[in-house]
Amino acid sequence: MAFSLPALPYASDALEPHIDKETMEIHHGKHHQTYVDKLNDAVSGTDAESLSIEDIIKNISKYPAAVRNNGGGHYNHSLFWTILSPDAETTPSGALASAIDETFGSFGELKKKLQEAGATRFGSGWAWLVVDSAGKLQVTSTPNQDSPLMDIAEIKGTPILGIDVWEHAYYLKYQNKRPSYLEEIFNVICWKSVGERYAEAKK
Repeated sequence: MAFSLPALPYASDALEPHIDKETMEIHHGKHHQTYVDKLNDAVSGTDAESLSIEDIIKNISKYPAAVRNNGGGHYNHSLFWTILSPDAETTPSGALASAIDETFGSFGELKKKLQEAGATRFGSGWAWLVVDSAGKLQVTSTPNQDSPLMDIAEIKGTPILGIDVWEHAYYLKYQNKRPSYLEEIFNVICWKSVGERYAEAKK
């Protein structure tokens, strides 16, 4: 198989009480696994079998909807698991903190913008913090499993933080209260990991 499900970097109950064990087990083991399985089916026998997921996503306009939807689902979730942590550094530091202050005025303002992007995304999708082609930070959102890394994205950039606002990410615990989920998730966003992604995107 070209692609496989990455292991969670922590136990499925490690993010409680903010994200519950059952949601994590279903989200990772069922939803993400399904994206991987369907992506493998979609690229089977094509040149895409030998490409990285990043290379596919960056040139997604070349591929059919099954690759866009399931490739996006695999890429987005693979990033999502790594920016969450039970031992999260819940505020940015270093170069990322400076860039946030310079761009948004404060970390509090960035948090508000990310929460607004997630809360106002109609239907399913993602809220993102990206580094754009000029090396600047931007907040954006995408529908479904689209990503700012895709060549069809309205606002393009390298994602360094993604917040999943599909109902499968929060509904068992928060039901229809997406804003409550968008508040709680900041307790487990690891800004050290986001900072590492920021440094890599700036190279």
